[in-house]
Amino acid sequence: MNAGESQRAPWIVGVSGASGTPYAAAVLRALLAAGEAVDLVVSRASRLTLLDETGISFRDAHWQEDLREWLGRGADGKPGMFETDVRGVRYWSAGDLAAGPSSGSYPVKGMLIVPASTACVAGVSLGLSKDLLQRAASVTLKERRPLVVAVRETPLNGQTLRHLVALDDAGASVVPASPAFYAGATHIQDLVDFVAGRVLDAAGVGHGLYRRWKGELGGGAQST
Repeated sequence: MNAGESQRAPWIVGVSGASGTPYAAAVLRALLAAGEAVDLVVSRASRLTLLDETGISFRDAHWQEDLREWLGRGADGKPGMFETDVRGVRYWSAGDLAAGPSSGSYPVKGMLIVPASTACVAGVSLGLSKDLLQRAASVTLKERRPLVVAVRETPLNGQTLRHLVALDDAGASVVPASPAFYAGATHIQDLVDFVAGRVLDAAGVGHGLYRRWKGELGGGAQST
């Protein structure tokens, strides 16, 4: 292990099976643009969602190639919209419970789950470790590191709401994937970037994904 590797402290990004893979792509692009290292965990269910929403088959053996293609797509599915250097990403298979993020001694800054399905929310709330995503989230909570959960579901039933309250009580930040319109959105990518930006705000990571509110009425309309 070289000196640079020993000092590496990534953000774990967990992608669950909820609809909303463009949110994950926007968060990943912004983290890498900010110079942050990333450890990526893609659940088995999320591979099906990614295939459905983008047509991309995410494969363990070709994850760098597939990740580049995924991050290159805009929120409307158009390929080649972004160019992202993925060398700052380390990928861990969701079934690898011996992976680095499964241990509290593995140095990370925190974890972002985006999007978070209700099944994922329940598993993390109950302290389950059915896969690496849930295990890493449990470790993040027990080590008192930042955990941001971008839940993407509607409507929410009482059981899920209780799970979200439990996560909040445990120290997690619950960030519903709810776009806002005051930032002057003119494209679906703007709405996706707003949610991704709020996820990064909760983690304390700087970005320029959306126009911030400055107390000026009509500012959003003026920026269009």
